[in-house]
Amino acid sequence: MTAFEGRNAAHPIEPIFLQRWSPRAFTGEAMDHATLLSILEAARWAPSSYNSQPWRYVYAHRDTPAWDRLFGLLIEANQAWARGAAVLMVAFSKTTMSPRGQEMPSYSHSFDAGAAWQNIALQATALGWHAHGMVGMDMPRAVTELGVPEGFHVEAAIAIGRRGDPSVLPERYQAMEKPSDRNPVEAFAFEGVFAPA
Repeated sequence: MTAFEGRNAAHPIEPIFLQRWSPRAFTGEAMDHATLLSILEAARWAPSSYNSQPWRYVYAHRDTPAWDRLFGLLIEANQAWARGAAVLMVAFSKTTMSPRGQEMPSYSHSFDAGAAWQNIALQATALGWHAHGMVGMDMPRAVTELGVPEGFHVEAAIAIGRRGDPSVLPERYQAMEKPSDRNPVEAFAFEGVFAPA
């Protein structure tokens, strides 16, 4: 059985799926640009409807002018812990696609952007970093302040950093700083017909 820090898989899976989690305590260590590009390269290879690749990211390394812009978009509760991250990103998805050269609505833009986000999170984990996605941000301001054109949906913000000691967090977050469990497969996968628990 695969296990990691209190997480136990009920069925055989690769260990990285348990190792990937969303800590809030980060060391404040800087990330070199080559590492960030490796993480974004993983997003590049995510699957998408008609290979439309709707995901877009605006990113900022810590201690740069762009950092302040992205950090300022987060709600106060997320700023309290995200200040220790090495990189902040805001993820967007294009709401249309052109599978045959003609622009049409994309039903799966958020689904596809979610696949790219998962690749980011797993690649970060594989490189010894952690990624934490969050929706606690001022999304309308993100569109305006980041110069997002029409036709894009704000998905989430992402903080990436090296895992730090929980003591760096505000007290209210310290007890939560551990990998969370998940519902069993039977709670979300049903044979033949939808059967909610």
